[in-house]
Amino acid sequence: MKHFPLPGSEITAPNVVLGLMRINEKSDEEIRTLVNTARDAGIDFFDHADVYGGDHLCERRFAEAMHLNANERSEITIQTKAGIVPDGPYFDYSYEHIVESVEGSLRALQTDYIDILLLHRPDALVEPDEVARAFDDLHAAGKVHAFGVSNHTPRQIDLLKRSVTQPLVANQLQLSITHSPLVAQGIAANMSGEEQSTVLDGGGLLDYCRLNDITVQAWSPFQGGFFDGVFLGSDKYPELNEVVNRLAAKYEVAPEAVATGWITRHPANMQVVLGTTTPQRVTDSAAGSELPLNRAEWYELFRAAGHRVP
Repeated sequence: MKHFPLPGSEITAPNVVLGLMRINEKSDEEIRTLVNTARDAGIDFFDHADVYGGDHLCERRFAEAMHLNANERSEITIQTKAGIVPDGPYFDYSYEHIVESVEGSLRALQTDYIDILLLHRPDALVEPDEVARAFDDLHAAGKVHAFGVSNHTPRQIDLLKRSVTQPLVANQLQLSITHSPLVAQGIAANMSGEEQSTVLDGGGLLDYCRLNDITVQAWSPFQGGFFDGVFLGSDKYPELNEVVNRLAAKYEVAPEAVATGWITRHPANMQVVLGTTTPQRVTDSAAGSELPLNRAEWYELFRAAGHRVP
């Protein structure tokens, strides 16, 4: 498992992360098996959110199942998110809501600190000064060590950075071989009439993150599109799966490793956020951490997913 110093923080992070948004109905033993399988594969970074399972439930189930002592807690990175109010539904980045959410996460996770806090989705009513005050107070109290965002555009990040003094260390964004406008837009830049060249994120989001030392965390790495099913083994993507399976056989890994390796091969030093609750898929995916795909193979996967290479 490849680890790297996470820019803007004191964290050494793996490039494959385990997301725990689906563990609310799992037993303690199932959660322990899932987490320990990840640890055995070199994954020591776990991604949560206050809304996963509803009202901190997945955070609470994680803590109840793992019963981490102080030494065990220090060996892992816990990341969580705040800002979504599902009963609305709406978003809330007020000082009060951010602080209240963190306090709830600390109680649910049974920990004194959160390693990384992400703002979950952009709030159109955001007041950067309120976010900055919340971050300052949480950081000064030792309750949150580092901060970031999720699903934010370059200009939304710039707006926050006008007031926020802490580095924004991560931006969690949807990315897979088939759902890859972050990559595809740049490849088809300035191609008149080519849908792939349409800029949807304020322009050059992946490059922006690289230039500003913001680590991209790729969520839904196996999804065909926006929550419309996994592309691995899907009849919707016969050409892509033929290439994936051929490369999996070449490198003697599972298809999940190839899908993971397509992301980790990118020089942006991204993290892949797994959402599976199947231990074997965690093991299979982790094998893509340092898969040595060459340029021709990387672009072949990209073309087979339906993207255009001029």
